[in-house]
Amino acid sequence: MPLCYYRQHLQKKRERQVFAAPPEEMGLSSSSITKDPPATPSWFTPERLLILFCVINMINYVDRGVIASNGVNGSIRTCDDKGICTSGSGIQGEFDLTNFQDGLLSSAFMVGLLVASPIFASLTKSHHPFRLIGVGLSVWTLAAAGCGGAFSFWFIAICRMLVGVGEASFISLAAPFIDDSAPVSQKTAWLAMFYMCIPTGIAVGYVYGGFVGSQFNWRYAFWGEALLMLPFAVFGFAFEPLQLKDSEASKLHDNILVGADSMSVDELKKTSKSVNIHNMLNQFSQFAEDMKALLVDKVYAVNIFGYIAYNFVIGAYSYWGPKAGYNIYHMENADMMFGGITIVCGILGTLSGGFILDRLSASIYKAFILLSGATCLGAIFCFLAFCLRSLYGFIVFFALGEFFVFATQAPVNYVSLHCVKPSLRPLSMAISTVSIHIFGDVPSSPLIGVLQDNINNWRASALILTSILFLAAGIWFIGVSLHSDDASNDRSESQVCTVTVDNGTPLLYGNGDESSYEA
Repeated sequence: MPLCYYRQHLQKKRERQVFAAPPEEMGLSSSSITKDPPATPSWFTPERLLILFCVINMINYVDRGVIASNGVNGSIRTCDDKGICTSGSGIQGEFDLTNFQDGLLSSAFMVGLLVASPIFASLTKSHHPFRLIGVGLSVWTLAAAGCGGAFSFWFIAICRMLVGVGEASFISLAAPFIDDSAPVSQKTAWLAMFYMCIPTGIAVGYVYGGFVGSQFNWRYAFWGEALLMLPFAVFGFAFEPLQLKDSEASKLHDNILVGADSMSVDELKKTSKSVNIHNMLNQFSQFAEDMKALLVDKVYAVNIFGYIAYNFVIGAYSYWGPKAGYNIYHMENADMMFGGITIVCGILGTLSGGFILDRLSASIYKAFILLSGATCLGAIFCFLAFCLRSLYGFIVFFALGEFFVFATQAPVNYVSLHCVKPSLRPLSMAISTVSIHIFGDVPSSPLIGVLQDNINNWRASALILTSILFLAAGIWFIGVSLHSDDASNDRSESQVCTVTVDNGTPLLYGNGDESSYEA
């Protein structure tokens, strides 16, 4: 007997023992044994799902721009040689923070993000991913409102951590949903549209935070964010949830429903409880196995190491950029200037990276070539920009540098999604998020703050920071020489032998893009 048929036989035997009596005793027809997947709610077309996730991602990164904007972040109290002092402004002035403490605020939300991301990724195997997103966005909304009502440095720091907890549920799960629903020939382009919201959101946050902080008060900027996110938090609970492709929670749910018609409510509750206990006992061992599979994957490791070095620079740019520009080139509207450059170049660069990789027939090998080349060009232009004395020369070269730097957003996440099996994608994205933050932008903002406190030269600090982009380009170039098969279509973990027919339709149309029949 072939192995797949043997596994199928054992699986059916376990289902009869645990979930229901044999079909003949239940009076079920043979057609009821194989249950068709539930129809996808008509509202969830792929395009609408992409727009929904893009808007949520935009609000997430608007928050990053707000906390970094001069209008909200403010400035510290200063005194001149004559003893004449000027009061500080914004968060830094109100709580009298040093540059190091100020840098910690930008990184505080990462603590919650790092802790919660693997947890949410693991819970996708036993809970609806869409419901997990709803829980996370609810936490995010409450935490953002708490930032606006902060009365001390430690209170706002804790609220920033909770913002990270809320964001963790979304960051780990949104990319796999988009990869499932996108047309095959446009997967990288769709990811580019999603990750385009990173530079755009940060830039909008600069402008929004600067305007609200100068016209009203920095606290109103956070309250406005909370109001914007509230409808999406409710949305996560109000609509019928979707399931990820190859979701363990979905498989378990379908198995329970097979014999549900013949079971009493009490029996069904007891059965569900026993299954949940069994899942909890196996959860830690399964998580360890999944982590081992990721860590021994050379392609995944090289991609993440390059992403860490890259994110170290981008994180510090996003936080200290307006302040460095103000001090080096005496920009009167540094928030507006950096915001405008980041919006235009971030959108064009991110979309270009995704569309170019799709036109090249996307593969992991080609993604690494694009990653190393674009990052190297971006590093050259950004480095030259900070060497120039002219403001206009800086704007031109820095804009070109940002264009190439942001072209990496879609390819790097394409590699993270396609170098692992489908069941590992949420954990892959979670560990990627954890790694790039805990080793990247979490330490970069306070470290650059310490560097600036010691050398007191923003131009030198910016050049030292920018040089790290060359390291990122070198690491990604190593990935070009690695053997890199696309594992995203691996079905070897399936316990049922199936014949799969791909009709080319995205996942969310009808009942999905695949029709499976028992062999």
